[in-house]
Amino acid sequence: MHMATGITKEIFPMVLTSATQEMFVCRADEDVTGDSPYKLLRKDDIVQDMKTRAAVSDFSPVKQIVLNYPEEEILLVFDKDFTYGQNFYLVLTPEAKERILIPVLPEAEKEVAVEGETSEVFVQKSPEPQPWTSLGSEQEIQDESVQESRERLRCKISMARREFGAPVCFTCRNAAEAKDGSAVCFPYQDHSFSIKLMERHCGVQAISKTQTSSTQTQWKYPKNMCTQCEPREFPDEERENILQSESLKNFINSVAPRIELALQQNEIMDVFFDDWKALGGDDSFEGKTDTLLREHQSFTDLRYSKGKAISDISWHPTITGVIAVAMIKTVSFEERFGGSSTFLHNSSLILFWSFSDPFNPQLLLECPDNVLTFAFCPSDPNIIVGGCMNGQVVLWDISAHAERLQESQPGGGKNTSVNNTDASDFEEKKKNETPVVRYCAVSAIESSHKAPITDVQWLPETFEVTKTGIPVENENNICVQIVTCALDCCLMIWDIRAPRMVTQLLMDSMQRMREEPLEKPHTVPSTFRHLNLTWKPLVRVSLPKMDTRGEYSATKFSLEANTCDSHTDSDADRAHQYVNSSEVNPEYDLLRVPSAKTLKPLEEINTKLYVGTEDGDLVYTDWRLEKDSDSGRLYSAKPSHCFSIHSGVVTTVQRSPFFKDIILTVGGWTFAIWREGVMAGPIMQSANSEKMCTVGYWSQSRPAVFFIGKADGNIEIWNLLEKTYEPSQVQNITTNKITHIKPCVVSPKQHFLAVSDEHGRTHILRVPWILHSPSGNEKLKMREYFDRGVERLVYFEKRREKRMEEKKNAEAEELRKKMEPIKTVKSMAETEEEDAKEYEDYLSLTEVILKGVGLLLDPEDNTLKN
Repeated sequence: MHMATGITKEIFPMVLTSATQEMFVCRADEDVTGDSPYKLLRKDDIVQDMKTRAAVSDFSPVKQIVLNYPEEEILLVFDKDFTYGQNFYLVLTPEAKERILIPVLPEAEKEVAVEGETSEVFVQKSPEPQPWTSLGSEQEIQDESVQESRERLRCKISMARREFGAPVCFTCRNAAEAKDGSAVCFPYQDHSFSIKLMERHCGVQAISKTQTSSTQTQWKYPKNMCTQCEPREFPDEERENILQSESLKNFINSVAPRIELALQQNEIMDVFFDDWKALGGDDSFEGKTDTLLREHQSFTDLRYSKGKAISDISWHPTITGVIAVAMIKTVSFEERFGGSSTFLHNSSLILFWSFSDPFNPQLLLECPDNVLTFAFCPSDPNIIVGGCMNGQVVLWDISAHAERLQESQPGGGKNTSVNNTDASDFEEKKKNETPVVRYCAVSAIESSHKAPITDVQWLPETFEVTKTGIPVENENNICVQIVTCALDCCLMIWDIRAPRMVTQLLMDSMQRMREEPLEKPHTVPSTFRHLNLTWKPLVRVSLPKMDTRGEYSATKFSLEANTCDSHTDSDADRAHQYVNSSEVNPEYDLLRVPSAKTLKPLEEINTKLYVGTEDGDLVYTDWRLEKDSDSGRLYSAKPSHCFSIHSGVVTTVQRSPFFKDIILTVGGWTFAIWREGVMAGPIMQSANSEKMCTVGYWSQSRPAVFFIGKADGNIEIWNLLEKTYEPSQVQNITTNKITHIKPCVVSPKQHFLAVSDEHGRTHILRVPWILHSPSGNEKLKMREYFDRGVERLVYFEKRREKRMEEKKNAEAEELRKKMEPIKTVKSMAETEEEDAKEYEDYLSLTEVILKGVGLLLDPEDNTLKN
């Protein structure tokens, strides 16, 4: 092996395998070449390689040297010519690395390089200093420098030591009364800041000669004046002559037809109709082309929202700008069911936010457990019902705090002034503290749901339900019944009135026994004291599966009675109706559940409802209970239809506010639109999206628009009049999963959309004009679109039935052919005889045809001619 002369103690020749070259990016003739042979390796990477591969590592022979190397990078040199016997060598000392990376040429080599052919080597020399040559710049620097023209003034201010720390008393006086009370500061020129102007830029422009003049009425002094005009009338005698004149009669007879025609036209057509707006259609102008959802406000609180997700949101029905949100603690499965003390002692709240104060909640509702859903009472907005995670139903009464919520509106007269006295400060601070309202009634745990309640709705005030699920007339004309569904595969109907007097005494005695050792807080309303801890459901409806054993786990449901077919009432009228109904609150503890025999059944009420399940199914069932003919027990009938459309939990089952038979469902990665009564399938179904659909909601002002929330924080805005295969607009709202969407119509020109996420933040978005202003005949167009969808479903259903019938007939025909007896095989003689007979028939037919066209003469005719 040839070894070149040099310092061999500071280098170590070594062979690097291809794997090592790949790992350290030093592949021969690729990463390192003969022209660029150097590669700096990190010491930590080499040590890690020796730990990972141990003795297999190519650097194991120099392990101790590498560990003792003082610097962070070690030099590796590619030896292309095998000068030291191997293809690489490692530099072992920092001094050798410095000499190799920055070589120093000897003096003899420098001279040879200058004289000989090696003149390519350039030796950098430091420039020689040159004498200073003045070009006049020092004079300019001296002129620009600041020099003192006089000595600095020195002032000394002293005060007696006894006056240090003495109190200072300031007084006010009138400057006009005192002789030296005012001082006049005359303007003067300060020569210290006078700069000599050496150069000036001037511009000159020639214009025509201008003249300015003005005039004004001379004003002397104000004077109160009044003017009254009286009509000038004809005298009585002249007026009678004019009325009896023929000219007036002829004039009236000539213009009467035209006047009658004009009056008829005014009655027939709308004279106030804006033809220009109708001509333009939906083309937006005057800044109405904006299609984005603009954030108006956002609500969050570090005390109550940190580490929590929003489970439900709802706008206050009567107070504008107030929204309630339910917060739940986001915990893991082990913390929830492992007996974690943190989870057990965690309090769940419902927060009321107002536009006037986005930082502090206006009201807090205390919950016995995490509340997944809640709803305001339609007839009395101060009554709120909620469904808990432990299956209990809870009631609140916020009548005592309605004035506080009303004052929290912008311009509501909320007192924000601060008094200087300590007593007023304490009262103001106490007034500004967020009140906590405790629930006034909760259902009995043994009679409640056995799983988390996922949806709760109030039955309308137009009817109520008996114990068998039959709709009857509501004598009280207020909402008194609630429908809940849970994951325990059942629906329950609850009545907030007291039971009949027969069982009331027993329930009161049981309640007194339970509450004797406990003292009821004074802050708890006594509105539903007759229900607390004794409340039981009136009707229990189970959801058995259609084909197999088991039951459906309900997540959301939709009642036809809880929607309207048209928006005939304005928002102001509905708010006024709510206010009037809530002015006189009924005493619920005095109301009694009436007997079903005394009430009139209502046959026109639809008792069918759609139920979304945890497995992604949509179930169509009836809440009425049927009676067993043998035992006489009441039981729930099986659902009439079940549709397996969604690939995940159904999170939304909502009817359109414009069409009571149109339902929107959202679950998994798809959403669908259904029509009640059409059991062939959905009239519209979306394709599978990349991100999961979490929630959906119809627009409250446009029949063709609805919103879909996604798991990535985006909102899809669908306008079925523009596109039906993809959303018209996709907008990102947050980086977290969207949990709920709830629109609100404040005024015809102001619409909001509330969007909540799983990190406890509520975003209030302003809906643009194009998304809340309906186009001409939009409702009629959407009705036609839904009708076409139904016709398409009916057509495909008929075609499917026809194809099934054809397939069935084809299979029957094939089976019949297979069942036919096998024909006997003919002998050779019979086959030849049949062929000869067919040939004779062919010749006879050919002869007849030829004779008919005159190409073949009859022998008898030839004989006669001869």
